[in-house]
Amino acid sequence: MRLILIKFLFIFCLSLSLQGCGTLQSLMGSDSDSSEEDEYATWNAEQFRAQAKAAVDSGNYDKAIKLYEALESRYPFGEDSAQTQLDVAYAYYKNDDPESAVAAADRFIKTNPRNSSVDYAYYLKGLVNYNRGIGFIDRFLPTDTSQRDPGDARTAYENFAELIRRFPASKYVPDARQRMIALNNNLAMHEVHVARFYIKRKAYIAAVNRASGVVEKYQRTPAVPYALQIMQEAYTELGMTDLAKDTASVYELNYPNGPPVAEHKEATFSHKVWDFIGLEK
Repeated sequence: MRLILIKFLFIFCLSLSLQGCGTLQSLMGSDSDSSEEDEYATWNAEQFRAQAKAAVDSGNYDKAIKLYEALESRYPFGEDSAQTQLDVAYAYYKNDDPESAVAAADRFIKTNPRNSSVDYAYYLKGLVNYNRGIGFIDRFLPTDTSQRDPGDARTAYENFAELIRRFPASKYVPDARQRMIALNNNLAMHEVHVARFYIKRKAYIAAVNRASGVVEKYQRTPAVPYALQIMQEAYTELGMTDLAKDTASVYELNYPNGPPVAEHKEATFSHKVWDFIGLEK
């Protein structure tokens, strides 16, 4: 009974201290907010925009977002209100907040469908999803993104495809096409990884289905020769010798010297080390 009472008193005191900290933080936050409001009280739209751009240029994206949002609330119908929406979307993207960036870009598209910069909004959505999930490790160490969930890659591919379909003359189309090629290669290699997983589990029919899908849907990608190798192995294990021989013939005819593009994990020693560690598996 005594132990229970001590525990109760400890929890009660802890809750009071946490509430006190929360109250103090809220008071400090309100003071900070009020001081910022006082600072911005006499600002015009040009001052907001200049300071926000300076914050972006210096990499202070949190401050840029606050300034752009304040600009939007103060001058919602200004001459450059549409540009402000795009600017805040870009700031969200650079601040590694993909959900807010996509939402801001979608809002711009809905409210400004005929704006001359609407093509950039579609392009920005593709960029956000193309780079979604890329963190510190990916920027400084070699990683194999094809081993990850391909959902964001597919979404980015669709974003860029929509840009090209709607705005074929846009200045962002050449870059979007290059990114689509990389995304297509990535998606194809993901299917190869899945097929190899099935091979390891001796699910040979599933492996054939995945690998043949690569050959059919992702032609001219570096993943095709690896898919043919998987098909040959799976057919051999299934006792389908004729199909195994046919697949081997196709491989030898098209890739007599082996795959023309080295697989990602075999490209460098560092890639081999990364694959050995197996952080992405």
